Amino acid sequence: MAMAREPRLPSLAAALEALPHWSILLVAAIAVRAVAFGNPVVHVDEEFYFLTAQRMLEGALPYVDIWDRKPIGLFLIYLPAAAFGPVIGLWAYQTMALASVVVTALLIARLAERGGWGKGGLVAGLLYLFMLGFGDGQSGQAPVFYNLLTAAAMILAVPCGASAANTRLRRARAIGAMALIGVALQVKYSVLFEGMFLGLWLLWREHRLGRAKVRIGWFGVELIAVAMVPTFLAWGVYAAIGHGYAWFYANLGSILDRNSDPALELLGNFLKVALILAPLLVVSGLSRHVPTSDEGERPIRALYFGWLIASVFGLIVFGTWFNHYALPVMLPACLCCAGYLGSVAAGRRIVAPLLLLVAGVGGEITVWSAKWHRGDAEQLETLAEAIGRGPGCLYVYSGNSSLYSHTGRCALSPWVYPSHLTRERENGAVGVDQLTEIGRIFDQRPEIVVMGPAFSGERMESRRLVADRLTAGGYASRGRYPLGKTLLEVYAAPGSTAGVASPRRAARSPS
Repeated sequence: MAMAREPRLPSLAAALEALPHWSILLVAAIAVRAVAFGNPVVHVDEEFYFLTAQRMLEGALPYVDIWDRKPIGLFLIYLPAAAFGPVIGLWAYQTMALASVVVTALLIARLAERGGWGKGGLVAGLLYLFMLGFGDGQSGQAPVFYNLLTAAAMILAVPCGASAANTRLRRARAIGAMALIGVALQVKYSVLFEGMFLGLWLLWREHRLGRAKVRIGWFGVELIAVAMVPTFLAWGVYAAIGHGYAWFYANLGSILDRNSDPALELLGNFLKVALILAPLLVVSGLSRHVPTSDEGERPIRALYFGWLIASVFGLIVFGTWFNHYALPVMLPACLCCAGYLGSVAAGRRIVAPLLLLVAGVGGEITVWSAKWHRGDAEQLETLAEAIGRGPGCLYVYSGNSSLYSHTGRCALSPWVYPSHLTRERENGAVGVDQLTEIGRIFDQRPEIVVMGPAFSGERMESRRLVADRLTAGGYASRGRYPLGKTLLEVYAAPGSTAGVASPRRAARSPS
């Protein structure tokens, strides 16, 4: 009598395939981003976005009462989270960012399917989640949010059978796509080149479908107008309240006026970004050789590769090349990896697992390293206690703008992001003379001054001026407090009671 065979357990791959993609991506996103949860000093940019949103809730007007060159949409994203204060609000915007990256990864899988790369869609979505850590995308950086808008725009733009035969539907989807690009522009202007490419591709598609040149020309005007509506609306609101020039200079003029960083620093930043993106770009190139099963997939893939090229061009043109500048490129690059990773045997069996492993482990190591270098919530709280939460105002010459949020102290200048008054590259590019503004701050007698060590790219005239004003004003050092690898020195005005909390945690200044 034949023995009955016991049922075999399903393979891991089969088990994963049975799960909905959103659940796999959500669990993966939580796992790789958990290190950053609750850390208020993940990145100086996010600290400032949150502070600006807080001050907006108190009545401050960006570009006038608190200055930066980022578009207004970025601060509006942080606004709901800022309403909860610096502790719960941090968790709120990090939850928003988590949701954003998961939906973006889902859209990557959907776009891959539309291009005939469906077998690699889930892997591409996971790769995007894992790679974000290399580009400081583990929390709430701007591209974490606007990548979602760009991916959604591409979903609308991708050709489908219904839109090819229906001019009205195709036109509506194209206008919707450019409207999303317009909103993304008001989160960060670096999406400009991706938007320009998408608009040109939409016009090229109309040409391929045989539409008259005049109609295509008018359609192009419509697409440009739709994409520019959010930006002109923001400018118009500021103009209506008498601050049109302030908006224009912050959003455009200051970008053109900004100086370059030291050449060696620029080269180092560029090489680091190139190293981060290199594996994705190589695998994307291999995807070009994946055969199509349907001729309708060719223009879709052309759209994806063109998008990738446009994003790389935008990265190169904008310069400076900090790690987070790689984040917009990661979106189309991970998408274009889907072809080789899902449709080629070697890509599916060897390269995909290896790439996911390297991205997952390497991304986590990068995030842990960033935490070690930049600090954590406990260190920030110790520093905030040393500064105190009294009525006097604070001036952070160099350090973290989140100190304003966590101490509740007032600022004495619209230029609260330290780099605007301290970096050589910002000299002549912030709408005010740096030294004059520093002098004006000290004329108002800040209660507490925070100063970090000298750094590459710092304008030394600014540092010397601060040192002179501290000495002339009788400011006393209350200790040096670690925030990651940096020691921030706290100075208090004569008679101040700040700096007496938690002295055991301070690395005291030599007397």
